Amino acid sequence: MKIAIVEDDINMRKSLEIAMSDYKEFEIKTYKNAKDALKSLDDSYDLVITDINMPGMDGIEFVKTLNGRFEVIIMTGNATLQRAIESIHLGVKDFLLKPFDVDTLVAAIKREDKIQKTKKSVPNSKKKSTGFLGTSSTLETIIKIADKAAKTDASVLLLGQSGVGKEVFANHIHQNSPRVKKPFVAINMAAIPENLIESELFGFEKGAFTDASEAKAGQFELANGGTLFLDEIGEMPYGVQAKLLRALQEKEVRRLGSSKALKIDIRIISATNANLDTKIREGEFREDLYYRLNTIPLNIPPLCERKDEIMQIAESMVEQNCNKYGFELKTFSQKAKNELLNYSWPGNIRELISVVERAVILSETQEIQENELYLENRK
Repeated sequence: MKIAIVEDDINMRKSLEIAMSDYKEFEIKTYKNAKDALKSLDDSYDLVITDINMPGMDGIEFVKTLNGRFEVIIMTGNATLQRAIESIHLGVKDFLLKPFDVDTLVAAIKREDKIQKTKKSVPNSKKKSTGFLGTSSTLETIIKIADKAAKTDASVLLLGQSGVGKEVFANHIHQNSPRVKKPFVAINMAAIPENLIESELFGFEKGAFTDASEAKAGQFELANGGTLFLDEIGEMPYGVQAKLLRALQEKEVRRLGSSKALKIDIRIISATNANLDTKIREGEFREDLYYRLNTIPLNIPPLCERKDEIMQIAESMVEQNCNKYGFELKTFSQKAKNELLNYSWPGNIRELISVVERAVILSETQEIQENELYLENRK
């Protein structure tokens, strides 16, 4: 997949070059401004990732100039609601809020890559990429419920252990919803310091607090028209929960430091591995917010209860990692397969992906042996 990254900040540009050099399946070309990119972009490119705020031609004008020739992902640190809406109307599929880690960037690229591959392999079809690495009767039942939910704007609460694929379900619901052409914005409550969650969700005006040197749009604004995925919702501070409930009820938000209300139109999907009933009893989670978020609950079982998927996922990840590292395709010995199937997978799919990548790298031959899986806590 050939990707153009347009970023005027030299430190950010170099950081992206270094981080993405580990992913051999991507051919990355970076440009310091839109003008330079336009000179080089041709039909060999699959995707353009661009900053919004750049000197000369900004990201919005750049996307307009591309005129739909390429799929586009926007990087932004302080986009206003108006500029975000402008981007959506131009067909931008995804937003990455700075600062972001390389895993977030790669996930966004892979979402787009899967969509493009599906379009090419199934011409004139409305079939969408599911994003699921494996299938089982258990998973298919939950997907059917998710597909019904996707056709509506009902709030969905995804429940399950860490690593079972809750964000994959959130993406699937968005991709199969009427909001598919609008942004999908994800925010992890557990990854943000408590004192910053409110400003991340609702944004802030210049001077709203000591370090607010410029205005910044919140996640609600960036997701306007699309889907906002609130991961680890159980970790949201109690005080912020009331403001979230108010925003959902009134369908408007106010940036910190502003008295002006901004109307929003979003679909909320939330997820947690916590027991919210317990948190409600202990006074850590608002019951009224719980009912607002829990219109359609989806309980995703752990991987150990979805045995049919284990080898599907493992073999898919072997192929992906062999391609990534330039290895000849490897396989599992029968004992290694038995080991994978009998392991309890406390870390679920996330752990399986990590184990397979490690085995592909460290195995001495084309056949991965059971001792090369390094499953120390076998159960």
